[in-house]
Amino acid sequence: MNERSSARLPTVLALTVAVLAVSSSAPLIAFAAAPALAIAFWRNAAATVVLTPITYGPRRAEFFGASRRAKLFGVLAGVALAAHFATWMPSVQLGSVATSSALVATQPVWQGLIAAAQGRRPSTAAWIGIGLAVAGAAWATGADINVSPQAVLADVLALLGGVFAAIYTALGERARTELRTTTYTWICYGVCAVILLVVCLAAGLDLGGYDNHTWAAILGLVVGAQLLGHSMFSYALEHTSATTVSVLGLVEVPGAALLAWIWLGQEPRAAALPGVALLLAGVAVFILGAARSARPAVDPTLPD
Repeated sequence: MNERSSARLPTVLALTVAVLAVSSSAPLIAFAAAPALAIAFWRNAAATVVLTPITYGPRRAEFFGASRRAKLFGVLAGVALAAHFATWMPSVQLGSVATSSALVATQPVWQGLIAAAQGRRPSTAAWIGIGLAVAGAAWATGADINVSPQAVLADVLALLGGVFAAIYTALGERARTELRTTTYTWICYGVCAVILLVVCLAAGLDLGGYDNHTWAAILGLVVGAQLLGHSMFSYALEHTSATTVSVLGLVEVPGAALLAWIWLGQEPRAAALPGVALLLAGVAVFILGAARSARPAVDPTLPD
């Protein structure tokens, strides 16, 4: 095995683990017998506790040496993350795992529109991707109109979850100019947990008294999607392109739908499936189009 192949194997394994971890997120949320906002609080609070010894240990100098600007963007990203969890996670419990996962996956499209509003115009391919994704989202949501008003509400919440995820990412890009992944996520998760705690207390939601299966699901969310999935994607980004990671991240949607079907008996609604497929195709076209327009001129000395 040559050096290049040996370097690829850990990356492939990391991406495989990451996709499996994030694919389990929506089914675990649907399975847990607890309020969605309470689950969101616990997954962020627990992740914050796990990351605290690292932030105040090996990364202590980085945290205290960072500028106020970087920390402010980290805090604002945490606010956006709280809004993301407060919209998307209830959508999973109100609707179907397959549709909710697909609609929140429109995040890159919303990021592109944010960039366009800031004066960075998407490429023609990216606009085509946006059009396909919007058409797919409209198709999937339209199919749910015949199901129930609750299903439509779930779709709207999932779309809002994608919007807030895009805002979270845009703010995070500003914070990450100075902060590494661990320090940045510690700030985000901590702020997010505090906001969600206040919301849960104000709404009178139960934060405890769950059965063992629910606590196991919450632990699975913390270890899987919150810590392991994020960490593995971050590792992969050091060895492969962001475009590859973004496109592979879309595998979460069919993965989550398959898990929900096998484990929870949630058979995907046939009427919504063409819309979901169109949506995912649009997001993939957008990601590839955006990457191509941002790619510098090819250096003939670089390998393909």
